[in-house]
Amino acid sequence: MSGAAQGTTTAGSGGASTIRNQRPRGPGYLKLSYHIAVSNAVYILLAPFAAALALRAWRLTPSDLAAARAYLLANLPLAVAVLSVASALATVYLARRPRAVYLLDFACYKPGPEHVVTRETFMDQSKEAGVFTDDNLAFQQKILERSGLGQGTYFPAAVLNSPPNPCMAEARREAEAVMFGAIDSLLAKTGVRARDIGVVVVNCSLFNPTPSLSAMVVNHYKLRGNVASYNLGGMGCSAGLISIDLAKQLLQVHRNSYALVVSMENITLNWYWGNDRSMLMSNCLFRMGGAAILLSNRGADKRRSKYQLVHTVRTHHGADDRAYRCVFQEEDKTGRVGVALSKDLMAVAGEALKTNITTLGPLVLPMSEQVLFLASLIGKKIFGLKIKPYIPDFKMAFEHFCIHAGGRAVLDTIEKNLELSDWHMEPSRMTLNRWGNTSSSSLWYELAYTEAKGRVRRGNRAWQIAFGSGFKCNSAVWHALRDIHPAKEGGSNPWVEEIHRFPVEVPKVESVVSSSS
Repeated sequence: MSGAAQGTTTAGSGGASTIRNQRPRGPGYLKLSYHIAVSNAVYILLAPFAAALALRAWRLTPSDLAAARAYLLANLPLAVAVLSVASALATVYLARRPRAVYLLDFACYKPGPEHVVTRETFMDQSKEAGVFTDDNLAFQQKILERSGLGQGTYFPAAVLNSPPNPCMAEARREAEAVMFGAIDSLLAKTGVRARDIGVVVVNCSLFNPTPSLSAMVVNHYKLRGNVASYNLGGMGCSAGLISIDLAKQLLQVHRNSYALVVSMENITLNWYWGNDRSMLMSNCLFRMGGAAILLSNRGADKRRSKYQLVHTVRTHHGADDRAYRCVFQEEDKTGRVGVALSKDLMAVAGEALKTNITTLGPLVLPMSEQVLFLASLIGKKIFGLKIKPYIPDFKMAFEHFCIHAGGRAVLDTIEKNLELSDWHMEPSRMTLNRWGNTSSSSLWYELAYTEAKGRVRRGNRAWQIAFGSGFKCNSAVWHALRDIHPAKEGGSNPWVEEIHRFPVEVPKVESVVSSSS
């Protein structure tokens, strides 16, 4: 793990400051000793028996071995029967065991410089549109100044044009640029032929043309006729992990196959042109981007893959009306369509996160953390002790955290609830600053950041977690199969050429000075 400190000098609102890219210290010696003792309790308890067995084996004589051989020959039918049953059980177990799913590689789309939108450009375009009231222009500027977005995010041409020209043709152009750009880079790096892909899953929440986006991929790359193609829509920013989970399940059925997952959002037709403040939030946060991921269930691919998929956990609170409506696409009072964000959003997200980690915790947390959590629960519920519920230390289960860069408030809340450090939050915060909220693909920009920093080592575990309309909270856990060397990443990693500039300081408030003011 390359946690060496390196200084990066950046200009903030209060002058130049130095940000340290240094991995935080581990737990204290007492907790670490406890963790080691509990995690290895089985071995500690079995040590005396193993020692006694080894001593007994060391004292065996040739006559003892001869007696054992005679006993075996005298009961040969029973020995053969026991061996046959054991072999049958082992065969059934191996046949029913889920196939391992490997992530060969992934690629994130990096738009060209003609798509760059600064904070000032955003405000100028909003003013020139002539549809927003002065109060709502001020509202958008206030949101933008506190958003955590930097000066290098991207918009599609249709929104940057003056005047803007959102239409179906422009939306298709944006989708093709993002999808094909990421897929081309991915196929070039992995060397996998398009006709070898057996499963295609594309997710885009708000843009669902006919033919579908997945059909566009099949047509462009001339995929084979029996390809299993799926298009997911309306599932929000967590749809990327739903796509991964769907691909994983399909790879349990399709033997020796590759699954291509494409995660993106489309800005062109989903820019809101009204004055409902609950719908204006998305204008300020969402930006252009996408990612392509290639999965495999071929055993021979393990050696050259980056990660193995360990767990996927999906949580859905759609049965609750408040959760269902907290992210809702509808028409405003003037008939303009937008996505309304409820004031209950953060509370709903917190409840969904709690449910998700309650399911995920027993799968990933070491026994030492589970014991502490159980003891805290028993003390509070059974003995009525006035103690705070123990929050499991997920830093004991994961080296890397990729938290959906939905907005500054989301990241602040999760950082506090999971007691994460600035180092753990860095990939998410820098992704929000550099790329904005790219919806379901943001998790992959975050993992790409971690790789570009040279932090991923063999055996490391990465946790991706995202939230989406409905309301959903989904997780994926990856196990690194090899060291990731930034120099070998090439164009498939959008950070490589500029990673030396990060991390940067992100002030709480960054003023926007419009050139047209």
